[in-house]
Amino acid sequence: MIRTLLAATAVLSLSAAVAQAQTPTQTPVPAAPQGGPADVGLLSGAQLSPDCGGLNNLAGRAWCVTAPLGQVGALAEAYIADLETKGWLAAGGDENRVVLIKRREGGGCDGMQMVAFYDTTKTAVAELPAYLGFATIPGDVCGQAAAAEKPASDTSTQ
Repeated sequence: MIRTLLAATAVLSLSAAVAQAQTPTQTPVPAAPQGGPADVGLLSGAQLSPDCGGLNNLAGRAWCVTAPLGQVGALAEAYIADLETKGWLAAGGDENRVVLIKRREGGGCDGMQMVAFYDTTKTAVAELPAYLGFATIPGDVCGQAAAAEKPASDTSTQ
């Protein structure tokens, strides 16, 4: 799932040594005062992007960070690893999106999405700015899943 986070990243034939040198550390620094989702801080290798690059109408709807496209896949992996240490689990997603859940103490789950994107109108090169956007999913995501799995009650009379 995450290995294909950005298909364009794979196209950028970076050598293993360069890719390893560009891998961000997982040591978070305090979250920016702009208020990202709980447990999401600004990791090394990322810069805060309050306007989310002006892309996908995410400004004000998501908390975004930016890094060069050649590094964003490793940065996404670092975010997932950091969030796992805080109780978040990757529960699904697709190439450019990861859905994370975290069990609540009183029952149910909190949910969050991390999306990866870049300006596809530009040539995908390692230096092109790319973004990770984080947004909470409202409600109890485990409760919603349980309600969807419940069979409809039989209302027929026998």
